[in-house]
Amino acid sequence: MTDLRRLLEGVRAGEVKPEEAERLLKAAPFADLGFAKVDHHRAVRQGHPEIVYAPGKTPAQAAAIAREIHGRAGRVLVTRAGPEHAAAVLGEVPSAVHHELARAVAAWPEGHPRRAGIAIVTAGTADQAAAEEARVTCRFLGHEPEMVVDAGVAGIHRLLARTEALQRARVVIAVAGMEGALASVVGGLVGAPVVALPTSVGYGTGSGGYAALLSMLNSCASNVACVNIDNGVGAAVVASLIVGAGG
Repeated sequence: MTDLRRLLEGVRAGEVKPEEAERLLKAAPFADLGFAKVDHHRAVRQGHPEIVYAPGKTPAQAAAIAREIHGRAGRVLVTRAGPEHAAAVLGEVPSAVHHELARAVAAWPEGHPRRAGIAIVTAGTADQAAAEEARVTCRFLGHEPEMVVDAGVAGIHRLLARTEALQRARVVIAVAGMEGALASVVGGLVGAPVVALPTSVGYGTGSGGYAALLSMLNSCASNVACVNIDNGVGAAVVASLIVGAGG
């Protein structure tokens, strides 16, 4: 019997007050690896296991954290993983897959949910890395996003040709660098929420995505909200929460 099951059984038997159970769940347990404290009850609070950010960790540390999470949750996602991090994680979690363009290593069980409702649209091929990070994260969270790629406003007919796909989505992630105009245009085409994902793609005064970020924050479309530059993980988590059943 797991600790969580024992707690719930205690509430049912009247041995633990509901208020005390709520307090214990909010203070959820973790595994202390010495260099990291792995939050095993992230899923209880947020609906999905802790997502691992690889930079700043040695390959061995990232792999140990991934093994710990996968061993308890049956799935794991390691983001911004370079080749050394990826190799180390694959050594500890053989069922994982390295998604090179997304810079992610992920594993989930057979029969993992594939819910519809999320669309991801990119302005250009150069935005694909951030979009792929969002796509892999969506899949980790139990969603199968519909992809609309290379449909930026410089050739807006490409976007208009996929309007139907965007309009049937319950939330759209709009991925763009340069001036970030895609998010506002998509916001004007759909009635669903649009999660704007600015990327660090662009010339000169694009300033590493800062121009796209400001443009998206100042969108005239009132259904647009914005995450940080290149934050595909954050965009996917927000989209998952909007759709519901986030993992």
